[in-house]
Amino acid sequence: MNTTKVPSVAQMRAAAERLAPHIVVTAVQRWHGAELDSRLDSPTQLFLKLELFQRTGTFKVRGAMLNVLALSERERQHGVTAVSAGNHAIAVACAAQRVGVSAKVVMLATANPLRVAAARAYGAEIVIAADGRTAFALAEEIGKTESRAFIHPFEGSNVVLGTSGVGVEFLDQVPELEAIVVAIGGGGLMSGIAAAVKQIRPSCLVFGVEPVGADVMCRSFRAAAPQTMDRIDTIADSLAPPMTTQGAYELCRRFVDDIVTVSDDAICAGLALLYREAKLAVEPAGAAATAAVLGPLASRLRGKRIGVVICGANIDSDSFYRYLKRGEALLL
Repeated sequence: MNTTKVPSVAQMRAAAERLAPHIVVTAVQRWHGAELDSRLDSPTQLFLKLELFQRTGTFKVRGAMLNVLALSERERQHGVTAVSAGNHAIAVACAAQRVGVSAKVVMLATANPLRVAAARAYGAEIVIAADGRTAFALAEEIGKTESRAFIHPFEGSNVVLGTSGVGVEFLDQVPELEAIVVAIGGGGLMSGIAAAVKQIRPSCLVFGVEPVGADVMCRSFRAAAPQTMDRIDTIADSLAPPMTTQGAYELCRRFVDDIVTVSDDAICAGLALLYREAKLAVEPAGAAATAAVLGPLASRLRGKRIGVVICGANIDSDSFYRYLKRGEALLL
């Protein structure tokens, strides 16, 4: 039984108005290209929602900013804390800086140094944790001892309202979309987009995409309850939380038509094709939806007007080059 409250479209649009001074309404680009056409049937149309050009380089700032704007005066005096492999930390640091509150974020030891530096550049104090479980425990301790408000990376009404803006904008920009494909990590991006799309355009199909080695939402769907994974194995670190939560699971279960998985090789191939033909340099998570459109969803989406969310691009040049070369070899 679903228990999570679903925000109305009116609430979503009100949240978008509140966020307007702080975020970018990202553009949509129709992907034209001979190589793309050779891999998809020509009637298929692909529209890319360019969240990689969002403030901080990913969609994450939408939910983080709404959470910070919702703080009471007392909470603002004490500041915020968060847990992140990178992108959420950057978003929370940016949001906190914009409203003048302090941020102390816990990042994983495996976090890309570029992301750690970006969060620090926005003024956040960084604490490094060995793994995800340790990171959440540290953030909980920081919250208690320093009275900081915890901003969850993918759970809560403000996260859902924030990410719903991606879906609302996409349908405003391309009203006749027949399907939307979105990468899933913890489910924060997908829960907001799916709730928006299915209320505004119920006939539009909503597909989620997870890496094979981080398929916690797929497992949750099969088990009919949120699951936790003991081992994560994917290059798409932005899509690799060890668990999903009740709220994110319930909204995805209610509004997502299906979830597919893609290999790291497929992600690299999608990354290479996006760079080669769409001229976009993305992190692996930003290529996952494209990988699904070219792979497991290709036959189901044939001939449709498809929306693909390019969710982020926070990656260092050495890693990008390594994944690019891996993907190019697979495209030959």
